[in-house]
Amino acid sequence: MLATDWSLYHLLALAVGYLLGSIPFGFILAKLAGHGDLREIGSGNIGATNVLRTGNKPLAALTLLLDLLKGTAAVLIGAHFGPDAALLAGLGAFLGHLFPVWLGFHGGKGVATYIGVLLGLYWPGAIVFCATWLLVVAIARYSSLSALVASAAVPCWLFWIGETRIAVLFLIFTVLLYWRHADNIGRLVRGEEGRIGGKRT
Repeated sequence: MLATDWSLYHLLALAVGYLLGSIPFGFILAKLAGHGDLREIGSGNIGATNVLRTGNKPLAALTLLLDLLKGTAAVLIGAHFGPDAALLAGLGAFLGHLFPVWLGFHGGKGVATYIGVLLGLYWPGAIVFCATWLLVVAIARYSSLSALVASAAVPCWLFWIGETRIAVLFLIFTVLLYWRHADNIGRLVRGEEGRIGGKRT
């Protein structure tokens, strides 16, 4: 009975995390604000960066906040059933954002939700991510490069301080995040990526 209950709780945590993560806040907010289908604007992405391309900065900021908080909320809900459930809920939220069932599994790039899950599981890691992001932005002025460097730094730091289980989860997140940023990486290599304040980030 205990084994069955344990499995059920973990499956529920994963499912609830996925459903929370799959809420496409950018898509919904852009529609409500009269900007049409966000997938037909700019990069076609549903995240805050593409919302910013509508020219609506408050809407982009709200998208960023909600995409972050859905990751945190998933972890906090999962944590009621134990640390393993919290990890699985975080995994579900990140996968839900990248592959939302409501939009044919075509979602965002995951940076905000990455931070949100990290905030819920181990908040000092969110500080490490944001500090690294700000440092790279200050030096290079590339938003995408900053996210890539910060997401690589976090699992390395987590392994270093001994938070192995969380580090493994965020290593998976980082691999997926790099995959979702393949176009950005290509533009960075070719010297074509837009800097902060440019048209593409």
